[in-house]
Amino acid sequence: MKKILIAVLLTGTFSLSFAQSDYYNDYRRSISDINWQTVATELLLSVAQVNQLNSLNNRYDNYDSWNRVYVSHPDRWREDRYYEIERIMGREKYMKFKNKYYKGQNPVAVYNRNKNNDKKYKNKKYKAYKADKKHGHHDHH
Repeated sequence: MKKILIAVLLTGTFSLSFAQSDYYNDYRRSISDINWQTVATELLLSVAQVNQLNSLNNRYDNYDSWNRVYVSHPDRWREDRYYEIERIMGREKYMKFKNKYYKGQNPVAVYNRNKNNDKKYKNKKYKAYKADKKHGHHDHH
């Protein structure tokens, strides 16, 4: 019995840490996918704003430092990060940033891939439904 319990505990821990590292990878991509120098130039950010953004981007330079803060809420990094970016840039420049780099979507949604896992499947189902309607294959009850 003890062996089974240990296996369950280990599996639980493993899957949790796997999810954590997925969130961390998203966090890292939210920094590395964007050329912040270009952002600063395009939005005419001040030296102080650029310094604040750089320090925000360097806040968690490794998984352990990030995980210490987000261990129990790994998805909270998004709200925290984008709230900070908006605070640094100001509302108007943040909206321009969001429109250019996230096509107007909330960056939190962009990095919330867990919600979108079954999107492809749903889309296929919808297309099949539309095709059926077009060809007159709908049920008459």
